[in-house]
Amino acid sequence: MVHLTVRTFIRKYNHKFVDKLRVYVRGGSGGISFPSLGGIGGHGGDVYVVAAKDNSTTLRDMKKTYTTQRFIADNGENSSRNKLFGLKGASIYVQVPHGITIVDADENKIIGDILKPEDKLLVATGGKGASSRNNYQQKKGKWRNLWLDMKVIADVGFVGFPNAGKSTLLTALSNATPKVANYPFTTMNPEIGVISYDDFRSIKLADLPGLIEGAFMNKGRGHSFLKHVERTDVILYVVDVNGFQLSPRDDFRNAFETILYLTKELELFDESLLKKDKILAINKMDSENSSDNFEILINQLNNYESHLDTIPKALLPEDKPEFKHIIPISAQEGSGTEELKLRIREVLDKTAFEDNKHLRIENKGNNNDALLDKSNQDNERKLIL
Repeated sequence: MVHLTVRTFIRKYNHKFVDKLRVYVRGGSGGISFPSLGGIGGHGGDVYVVAAKDNSTTLRDMKKTYTTQRFIADNGENSSRNKLFGLKGASIYVQVPHGITIVDADENKIIGDILKPEDKLLVATGGKGASSRNNYQQKKGKWRNLWLDMKVIADVGFVGFPNAGKSTLLTALSNATPKVANYPFTTMNPEIGVISYDDFRSIKLADLPGLIEGAFMNKGRGHSFLKHVERTDVILYVVDVNGFQLSPRDDFRNAFETILYLTKELELFDESLLKKDKILAINKMDSENSSDNFEILINQLNNYESHLDTIPKALLPEDKPEFKHIIPISAQEGSGTEELKLRIREVLDKTAFEDNKHLRIENKGNNNDALLDKSNQDNERKLIL
């Protein structure tokens, strides 16, 4: 009988990697007025979060550079006899890495994302300067506690249980050099690699740390790892053809069970992840009995319903996992990796084509006047900012 282990696993993580940072932001206060002469205090400056010009910037860099993690804009200039209209306080622009989700820490509400070089978010407004309109009472700037939550941006995300060979596969497919060893938790942080094709097309791969059963409940820091799958276009399952056992105390999972449990973990964390295109890489085909085990697995996938008797209902995904391609590989020897590269590109290109087709359909029928109006609105919005 197969059952879910409830043993708690403790991992040691590399503290040099930071994927979440709490910061305090506050807009500047408004300036004091000069009531007898009708003076107006300047408004306080605002706080913006913007994409860093240098995309190599990390949250760890921010933590080291800004040790207090406090970002406060300047106050508005006071009105005076010599200068009745105070100037607005200087706004500040906090540069963050690309791939950051900005979350209000107190309300647990997403404010927005910083994904592209031109992205910018207003996160704290300055207070209004004192004037006759507010009975000469200047206002304080708005303040917030924010989470800067880093999610890896990649075309393809690797998912699998520990020791499936994800790091070895990343090395075989790309220019990355992650730590590789024959024990479960070699990948403690997301690793990025790039496939470069002969026509100069490049595809970014993310090797995510190995999951354990119960990752959706945050076991083994499951949430910290699963969140990185959200910004990938394709999910690549990496499964050991011989099955998986975390330790002698834990249940052995054959390759079929491994696939089901991985799918269930994704489903319970965020079922929308299963709508992404998926490729299944069956690894370690250079090992003993691998051909027989692969044949058994294909039979189980083709006759899905008849092989579910021993699987606990709580661990069964709602729907049968569907894969665009199932490819046997040996990441260690490199066999099957060229085929995998081609299939990854094929799926990504098809996904991009479908997305563009939907955009063309949505835009069909829009007249020039409507486009002009939208353009004008955008310009006004930029002027307000």
